[in-house]
Amino acid sequence: MLVWFLPLFLLFLMIGLPVFFGLLAAPGILLWLNGQERDITLLYRNLYNGMDSFPLMAIPFFMLAGELMNRGGITMRLVEFSQAMMGHFRGGLAHVNILSSMLFAGLSGSAVADTSALGSMLIPAMEKHGYTRRFAAAITAASSVIGPIIPPSGIMIIYAYVMGESVAALFLAGIVPGVMVGLGLMLMVKFQADKYNFPVATKKHSWGERGQASLKAFFPLLTPVIILGGILAGVFTPTEAAAVAVAYALIIGLFVMRTLKFSDLPDVLNRAGITSAVVLLLVGAAMAFKTVVSLSHAPETMAEFVLSLTSNPLILLFLINLLLFIVGMFLDAGPAIIILGPILGPIFVSLGVDPIHFAIIMSVNLTVGLATPPMGLVLFVASSVSGERVETISKAILPFLAVEILVIFLITYIPAISITVPRLTGFAN
Repeated sequence: MLVWFLPLFLLFLMIGLPVFFGLLAAPGILLWLNGQERDITLLYRNLYNGMDSFPLMAIPFFMLAGELMNRGGITMRLVEFSQAMMGHFRGGLAHVNILSSMLFAGLSGSAVADTSALGSMLIPAMEKHGYTRRFAAAITAASSVIGPIIPPSGIMIIYAYVMGESVAALFLAGIVPGVMVGLGLMLMVKFQADKYNFPVATKKHSWGERGQASLKAFFPLLTPVIILGGILAGVFTPTEAAAVAVAYALIIGLFVMRTLKFSDLPDVLNRAGITSAVVLLLVGAAMAFKTVVSLSHAPETMAEFVLSLTSNPLILLFLINLLLFIVGMFLDAGPAIIILGPILGPIFVSLGVDPIHFAIIMSVNLTVGLATPPMGLVLFVASSVSGERVETISKAILPFLAVEILVIFLITYIPAISITVPRLTGFAN
């Protein structure tokens, strides 16, 4: 009977039950019906155990660092820097939106934070310069998925925690794919800008003006260097790096740039606490859900079924990408990784797929799902920020999703894209 845990969970999602409760109710009901009341205690005990982890402490710290930087005006400086570099191109503000997302990704590691912070500034600015509001919301949502790909990345921390991989290796493996997504979106914007005659945002900045914008953005741009540099040099762990990022954001905001006030801190802490609580509760519930996955022997059943379809790893990778893409439409990336990672990961590792390579395939695919209709989370955030309907944004985002899907398949079938940097730095074999 326990094999019905996933269909029951999907049914709960369809009737509108929040993901957290669905992850606990579906296996809990089946355990009760199966006469395994003792395992229900195990299920709910694992809810706490799933959150009680030192590596996962990096997530609330990175959330807090992102909130501090956003409140301290650091996001605005990144936008100004991007505008100085790319605002003079046709479709300049769309390019600025994408570049800002790539830079902001190195600060927060969250697609939702990216959409909220940049969307509130850039969507009105783009509309003022002649773009339709739906296009502005769509490009903001599409570019925000870069946030969890370029390090630091919350979902890669979760994957490393669940699958026992190196966080540093996953961070490094995400750099090139994240840049590829950004460049692909810029190429699509250029194509649309030439076709639809998009406006030019600003006149071309002089090198002196670009230098000034670079100086203003220097301290924010130093953040990912400190985080990654410290991890790679072995100075601190990813969790300690997240705490260092918070301390750095506080010092920069309060004492160097002086754009953050002590009176801002209660609200910043409150917002970061709520966001972190949502993520950690989902992780805890998903880890409890994973208990029933193991009790039901679903991984073994799934492995037998998948391998019965074909033994060709290239065809299997295509099928798994299709499955992940569909899952990403309905389920947040974190819970999806915790549920599906232990099932799918061992199958592909046994077929000779590098574990770091598969981790990036899964992470990027599920991250793109955040911007995929009908249930993509960042679509709803973009809708809230812009005031545009989700259905309208969903239509406008389709060309950008096509680019991101193409990048997913490039990552899938060219392993060197994701594993070269970790190997060159000695973090992967």
